[in-house]
Amino acid sequence: MSGHGFHVHGPHDHELEHAAQHNPEGMAGQLAVITAILATVGALFSYEGGATQAQAGLLKNEAAIKKTEAANQWSYFQSKSTKQSLAEFARDLAPEDKRAAYQAKIDRYETEKNEIKQKAEALDAESHEKDQASEAQMHQHHRWAQATTALQISIAMAAIALLTKRRWLEWATLGLGGLGVAIGIAAWFHL
Repeated sequence: MSGHGFHVHGPHDHELEHAAQHNPEGMAGQLAVITAILATVGALFSYEGGATQAQAGLLKNEAAIKKTEAANQWSYFQSKSTKQSLAEFARDLAPEDKRAAYQAKIDRYETEKNEIKQKAEALDAESHEKDQASEAQMHQHHRWAQATTALQISIAMAAIALLTKRRWLEWATLGLGGLGVAIGIAAWFHL
């Protein structure tokens, strides 16, 4: 090499330039960085997947509890209905002077039944909402799991690319990693 803007290549310099441009070590460094990024993103996606699965389970449990409470209210409603029917039967068989007392019971049972029915229907609705929320969380969990799987496969492809020194496998690694990130974004936005 010389000064004044004039540059002469020796055979050794030429080989070093060629090696820098086509060096598998450069590929190894790139794949190491890509793998580290994919592993980090995959760990975040995995955490989110676990969190959404746990949340789905909690919501499903809450739905079951509300369903049980609603079933208890419907049993209570049925009990009041049975008492009302017996009071109506007793009223119809009772002497005239006792019918008013039975009618008062019938009216009370009717009022109580309406209150119980409203409470039972509200609990049924709440149970349904919790079930729907659980299903939405499970859908999101599946998206996180798909994203994590795509990233894990991408990391495996990076290892294969490194071992085989195939540049097209590096591009496949990036493509599959991009797909995993896209699925993760869909999970984030509940799509």
